[in-house]
Amino acid sequence: MGHPAGEHTLTGPAATIIPDGLDATLVLVRHGESTFIVEGRFQGQADTPLSPTGLRQAELVGSRLARAQDAPALPIPDRSPREIVHSPLRRTTQTAEAIERYMAEAGTVVPRRADSGFLEIGQGAWEGLHRTEIEARYAAELSAWRRQPLTAWAPGGESLPAVQARVRPALAGLLATVAEGHPPGTHDRPQVAGYREGPVDQPWTMVVAHDGVFKVTLLTLFDVPLDRFWMWSMDLCGISVIEFRAGRPVLRAHNLTAHLAGLLDERTQDELEERSRSGAL
Repeated sequence: MGHPAGEHTLTGPAATIIPDGLDATLVLVRHGESTFIVEGRFQGQADTPLSPTGLRQAELVGSRLARAQDAPALPIPDRSPREIVHSPLRRTTQTAEAIERYMAEAGTVVPRRADSGFLEIGQGAWEGLHRTEIEARYAAELSAWRRQPLTAWAPGGESLPAVQARVRPALAGLLATVAEGHPPGTHDRPQVAGYREGPVDQPWTMVVAHDGVFKVTLLTLFDVPLDRFWMWSMDLCGISVIEFRAGRPVLRAHNLTAHLAGLLDERTQDELEERSRSGAL
């Protein structure tokens, strides 16, 4: 059955990625803190592991996603995700494994797979260097990257158009998978929050990846020019939720981090105990 005239309103590049009439939810999760982040080094595609704090962050985000309907509920359908897709780098793999494990402990077995389309942006000569060394040796290039990311990038690294060229097919494949076996939706239903007629019964899927590649992912899905790269930000183990309503993407939540509050409490308690042992005021 066809859709009413104007039902699928996307006309830009995202229209070739999002299945016509798609009703689904996409959850984006950034990886936890890595050893390079602790050391102040640029990562890019360097295969760095999670730090001890990063491993704890991964556990906390895994626990939260396994209990997504606990109050305050995340805007995620009350059903199992189709799959957990992740960048093949170690820090994202470890984060995805933690999510998979917590979901399994909650009784939900979810397929997990790596997809190189979601690798972090390659940072070329900057990878592994401390930020102060980059600022000293590549001051002009770094300044240009921060101001004009569409036309400047790390020496030997990836340009934003090159990143988008690999993100697009990865997104298209992921969304085609989540759409399988689910009928197309319609815009003829409440669209304003608070007026929804109960939870929408739709499939959902998850991507665990990186801040930079998620910036490109969001710009691509919402048909925003790549030169707006710095408009998005994603904290470590932050959660963002995009709902597709009859093929139209809607940002339901961005960069949720409340699930990490317990880690801050643990750090505060450790600091208090250290002060007590040292006698410091």
